[in-house]
Amino acid sequence: MFFQILIFMKTTDFSRYLTGFLTNYLPHETGASKNTIFSYRDTFVLFIQFMEQKKNINVNKLAIKDIMKQSVIEFLNWLQSERKNNNATRNLRLAAIHSFFKYIQYFAPDNLYEYQGILSIKIKKKEKPAINYLTLDGIKLLLEQPDRTTLKGRRDLALLSLMYDTGARVQEIIDLSPSALHLDKPETIRVTGKGNKTRIIPLLEGQIKILKSYLVENNLSVPNAGSYPLFLIVGKKSYLGLA
Repeated sequence: MFFQILIFMKTTDFSRYLTGFLTNYLPHETGASKNTIFSYRDTFVLFIQFMEQKKNINVNKLAIKDIMKQSVIEFLNWLQSERKNNNATRNLRLAAIHSFFKYIQYFAPDNLYEYQGILSIKIKKKEKPAINYLTLDGIKLLLEQPDRTTLKGRRDLALLSLMYDTGARVQEIIDLSPSALHLDKPETIRVTGKGNKTRIIPLLEGQIKILKSYLVENNLSVPNAGSYPLFLIVGKKSYLGLA
């Protein structure tokens, strides 16, 4: 929908550069992940909203020359004062704007001085909360919670134990497929995280037994199941029709 708005609105240099930035530069030249592109897109949806509401500049008329360091600072302040965003979210929006102006400075150098002003806006320091860790007894207690007499419980055990074994983020676990597993020696799992960065993690013996049993039970060890999500929503049937 956002790209359709850009296409059908009156063409300005801002709309032209933003479309190229989101649809070509980020995915094809930098290899940015879909999540990064969606986040950057959302930043500019908010920025356009701010420029319309606070600067009275309609999106059809918004040009690069209208975007100055002060307006970006006011946008960031608006995010925090009116939308109640924290420093981390504010910094994420600023990163998107920085990336955009690094991109356009090579195509439209006429306003290079103003771009450099925008690029000079600093991120805000964010408080780092203390990280609490579960004790070994706590981990054992957590892994005892799934009901191993049910299909869902055995799935939850495989999921929780894998998260503990690998330290993977929730999104990384969600994105896993059986093809990411290498269960011949040396047993490893391939995890893709932020920025499409991939890491290979060795698996513990106890984890391997749980995973092998889980894969067989859900018919996920067959060759044509390699692209399925590793952790399915357990219902009446598995992916391949098994009860």
